[in-house]
Amino acid sequence: MSILIKGGRIIDPSQGIDETGNILIEDGVVKSYPKTTKKFEKDPDVTVINAKGKVVSPGFVDIHVHLREPGFEHKETIRSGCESAAAGGFTSIVCMPNTNPVNDNASVTEYILLKARTEGIVNVFPIGAITKGEMGETLAQIGEMYEAGCVGVSDDGMPVMNAKVMRHAMEYVQAFDIPVISHAEDKDLSGAGVMNEGVVSTELGLAGIPCASEDVMVSRDITVAELTGARLHICHVSTAGSVRLIRAAKKRGVKVTAEVTPHHFILTDEAVGQYDTNAKMNPPLRGDKDREAILVGLKDGTLDAIATDHAPHSEDEKKVEFDLAPFGIVGLETALPLSLKLVQDGVLTINQMISKLTDAPSGILNLNKGTLKIGAAADVAVWDPEKEITVDRERFHSKAKNSPFHGWKLHGSVLYTIVNGEVVYSA
Repeated sequence: MSILIKGGRIIDPSQGIDETGNILIEDGVVKSYPKTTKKFEKDPDVTVINAKGKVVSPGFVDIHVHLREPGFEHKETIRSGCESAAAGGFTSIVCMPNTNPVNDNASVTEYILLKARTEGIVNVFPIGAITKGEMGETLAQIGEMYEAGCVGVSDDGMPVMNAKVMRHAMEYVQAFDIPVISHAEDKDLSGAGVMNEGVVSTELGLAGIPCASEDVMVSRDITVAELTGARLHICHVSTAGSVRLIRAAKKRGVKVTAEVTPHHFILTDEAVGQYDTNAKMNPPLRGDKDREAILVGLKDGTLDAIATDHAPHSEDEKKVEFDLAPFGIVGLETALPLSLKLVQDGVLTINQMISKLTDAPSGILNLNKGTLKIGAAADVAVWDPEKEITVDRERFHSKAKNSPFHGWKLHGSVLYTIVNGEVVYSA
């Protein structure tokens, strides 16, 4: 199958391209950038996509997604998660290991990849657990999981509290050139907290999670990475202190990268309002100073990538008292319009925004994605940055609807998502 994407604004930060042009896709790869298109338009075997006035970019790469399968299929499945990703312009997603059973051995990794091949419509890359059962005590079968296809290790959702265990993990993964991915949280400081510790939590009478809970662990993990020389990636940065620590570590030459989610650069703890459980996530929404620091961190390159931390839950799980509701929101289908607000507000250029959604996250995990280079897999997103949308969670392709952005009017709509040369989503 051949596809001609005609007349779009092609933006590919991996090549420094930002120009109006055409892309020809053949046999699942980017074949060429033809100057003229008449002969292809006359060919009945070529599907033509008119992208005039639209952006054509590499498909987005999300390095922090919870697909929930195996074990929690009532929240999300690999199939529904992939469909949600495609609707959001994501052609590659990286799934976290906190399933049931935990992805702490090659058998679970192989199961996920088999389901992705048979039921998924986007590229799926698994993350293996750092420790067995994510219990933080004994290293998981990291070598076997790497051989099976894992691209990194993390106990995401459950921080590794034992510094010695984290050191051993960082020493071990260097044989495979994969990063340790840190959910940076001191569980003792977080305690029974359910939202950011501050004025809003006091007013609502809810137990708070202090910023120090994240900062302490970011500092520890950077220190251990500096000791071992390992590659460290910090998940879902939410505090000004974390941004400051990561910035200083990078200046010292520590091999640290970091991601931030749209909900953390858009919202503050005020969004909890009157106990809205759709605004409950971990790390929690923080205060204005933290959000401003995150924006600066995005602008100056301290924060390398935008990731969604897509964390689906069933409706009945979220429709309970705030204290009892699980942490997490869905994010794959709102990531593009929320990220475009960074461009609209002058925080990032459109090229910088696309980079943080494509080649930058791909590079962190050595995925070889997020590019439109000739010969590369044809993973492409075609989208309209100007089209106004109203977020409607009832129309999500995800099984879950837990989004605090329901009803928001935003700009940015995905028109086509192409994976390995096949259209997997069209609006």
